[in-house]
Amino acid sequence: MQREDSQVRQNKQAARLKKLQEQEKQQKVEFRKRMEKEVSDFIQDSGQIKKKFQPMNKIERSILHDVVEVAGLTSFSFGEDDECRYVMIFKKEFAPSDEELDSYRRGEEWDPQKAEEKRRLKELAQRQEEEAAQQGPVVVSPASDYKDKYSHLIGKGAAKDAAHMLQANKTYGCVPVANKRDTRSIEEAMNEIRAKKRLRQSGEELPSTS
Repeated sequence: MQREDSQVRQNKQAARLKKLQEQEKQQKVEFRKRMEKEVSDFIQDSGQIKKKFQPMNKIERSILHDVVEVAGLTSFSFGEDDECRYVMIFKKEFAPSDEELDSYRRGEEWDPQKAEEKRRLKELAQRQEEEAAQQGPVVVSPASDYKDKYSHLIGKGAAKDAAHMLQANKTYGCVPVANKRDTRSIEEAMNEIRAKKRLRQSGEELPSTS
């Protein structure tokens, strides 16, 4: 008796599964017929060069891609999440460019005028770079030379000599190089230090005259 009940349950499950499969198959057939009708209308409409469909699941997108291929059109899927992915179809003579496809992939609307302006600016920048490369590096010259700047005041010869004698001092401006040098020898410098020290000591040892 238990075996018979188990067999009955298995038969019912198999029948339900078969019925679901037949329903799913029929839904696919009906969906394909509907897509074939929409694609056919799209082909006959001379004012349409592309068509965007509502989001579909993976199976429906696969069916639509197959219908489009059979009809001799081009199709692409866009969208990040599987539930939000949709299909766009294009007539062969109006196949999208790489820039247009990139725009759809970013979720943006395609604007041919903006794309053309962007392409023109890109070509202009590229031409400017090529021209700059052909001209070579730019040599920057100072606006005026020191000796030319002051030659009307002190004469060209003196200005030239002054330019050679001076060097930049970051803190106080320019000072003569000769003023920066200590021409004394080490022995002379030491003798001067000792003399100053003896003079200071002798001053401290003098008795007060009060």
